[in-house]
Amino acid sequence: MNFKQEIQTGIPAELPLKKERSSNVSHAPNRKQILSIAEKQLAIRNALRYFPTEWHATLAPEFAEELQVFGRIYMYRFQPTYEMYARPISDYPAHTSQAAAIMLMIQNNLDPAVAQHPQELITYGGNGAVFQNWAQYLLTMQYLSEMTEEQTLHMYSGHPMGLFPSSKEAPRVVVTNGMMIPNYSKPDDWEKYNALGVTQYGQMTAGSFMYIGPQGIVHGTAITVMNAFRKVLKTTESSAGKLFLTAGLGGMSGAQPKAGNIAGCITICAEVNPHAAKKRFEQGWVDELIQNLDTLVKRTKEAKENNEVISLAFIGNVVDVWERFYKEDIYIHLGSDQTSLHNPWAGGYYPVGLSFEDANVMMNQDPKAFKAKVQESLRRHADAINLHTKKGTYFFDYGNAFLLEASRAGADVMAENSIDFKYPSYVQDILGPMCFDYGFGPFRWVCSSGNSEDLRKTDAIALRVLKAIKEEAPVEIQQQLQDNIKWISEAEQNKLVVGSQARILYADAEGRAKIALAFNEAIANGELSAPIILGRDHHDVSGTDSPYRETSNVTDGSKFTADMAIHNVIGDSFRGATWVSIHNGGGVGWGEVTNGGFGMVLDGSNDAERKLKNMLFYDVNNGISRRSWARNKEAMFAIQREMKRTPTLKVTFPNLVEDKYLENLF
Repeated sequence: MNFKQEIQTGIPAELPLKKERSSNVSHAPNRKQILSIAEKQLAIRNALRYFPTEWHATLAPEFAEELQVFGRIYMYRFQPTYEMYARPISDYPAHTSQAAAIMLMIQNNLDPAVAQHPQELITYGGNGAVFQNWAQYLLTMQYLSEMTEEQTLHMYSGHPMGLFPSSKEAPRVVVTNGMMIPNYSKPDDWEKYNALGVTQYGQMTAGSFMYIGPQGIVHGTAITVMNAFRKVLKTTESSAGKLFLTAGLGGMSGAQPKAGNIAGCITICAEVNPHAAKKRFEQGWVDELIQNLDTLVKRTKEAKENNEVISLAFIGNVVDVWERFYKEDIYIHLGSDQTSLHNPWAGGYYPVGLSFEDANVMMNQDPKAFKAKVQESLRRHADAINLHTKKGTYFFDYGNAFLLEASRAGADVMAENSIDFKYPSYVQDILGPMCFDYGFGPFRWVCSSGNSEDLRKTDAIALRVLKAIKEEAPVEIQQQLQDNIKWISEAEQNKLVVGSQARILYADAEGRAKIALAFNEAIANGELSAPIILGRDHHDVSGTDSPYRETSNVTDGSKFTADMAIHNVIGDSFRGATWVSIHNGGGVGWGEVTNGGFGMVLDGSNDAERKLKNMLFYDVNNGISRRSWARNKEAMFAIQREMKRTPTLKVTFPNLVEDKYLENLF
């Protein structure tokens, strides 16, 4: 059976042979046993409903073993036999290019070169899943191969509920992930209901099929690091030889060393999982691997003395690094952390003093003791950071819930008012006022041809558009445009591609629409050989309501509401998105954030042109409007500028209140 036939088959007609887990890829940690016997029986009953009754006698004990050993039913037996990667769009069996594009993106998310735990269908973040099990993958791909332009596939946390009649104007796929009743969004609720097979954690772009490897965050990280150095260095100083210390080399955190190189500093990134560190090294995302702390100290001092621009991966715990560098009097200019602390009890953060292997055993067999170890480590971690910040280190929370979980562990991270954290979120200090409030965010595209020449052409098109915009742009956004012009002009030489032929840059509504329009025209005239797939990270202007990250600089009290993300997805869906997604969780954790995303296929048609103009405009300006209403001065500037350019846009604008009217009222 060839690739196309296997896709079209879905659940196979005959029971395939049992498959073992591969030793060549990283695997998700075994999840804790949280289900009662009756719930375990329900989980198996739920899993078996995908398959004919005559297979149940064989599959029931097999699924029970997976549940007992791994804490989840992944259905390894049903992994496809073909190689998993993003093929050219023409290789997919489909009635529409839109469906084929979605298949391409799904396979890219599960490509072993891209995915963190590919056999568990987890793309990044420790638990960011595309599907809960392989049956869901098989059925989804089959549905997409059958889909017409007047059908929509509805996805419930990885489960394809089915194809429903719709219209050509409707999204081809609507995705929800983890959309729980609010009182059931605690960490153990994810453990329970995910084990039952009825929900999943889609992270941001894993469960919405828009992940493009660590490149997806490297640009934002590079911008953050560059601007963090601008905050702490004199204008005459270079970042070469200056130290940025952080942790994590997984799906998203793996971007940090590359971003540090682009920002021109010394980056030290600690990672406890040897497989993850070696994977990033082999992919060229980190320059050197170091396994010994003494060696790291010596190499760091050497790099500082020589004003090097270098990235060093330390296979070990970052707490040990913070503490040792203090003893050695190694000055750290910038500090952060990008471990998956949204998932602290199931592999997102590994406590100091335990080996990687011992920690994995403890989290499965003694979760209570493991939680205590994690919280003890967080307190020690924070204490070490505090020692360095007293010497001048600029520490920022990278939105991974580090400060949130450290505070819950009783660490010394609170400000004097006992409400705020003593260290800012990078959104509060950098990305919020400098980017999101002006409408700049992580716009991305994928060349569905799989051809690197097409990607090269799109880089040139985007560069041309940005330069033209910069010539007439106001002074307030000149720096943002210049940073992105530099980024896109150097993108190819920085070797950012992992998996699909994809690119990202930060652009505002004007930039996104003009770049997309230029792509669509290039497809129509044959300059580009196949459709372009547009998307963005949910970590953006409008897509995410996240009080400890994306909306942490919204200070009118509304940062704990989720209206913006919901409106964003609904608004995008009837303005032309090819697919839309809305998730509980993503980045900072289950129950802590609501985030939405989209995908859009450009095929060179007039329809695509009409949709991109309409949808991309709303996708950005929805968020600017909300930020303006919160009285963020940069957003107020941006939305007033947009209303002057777009007469049909009319936004409720805030009247500012002087402090004197609030004094002595209560």
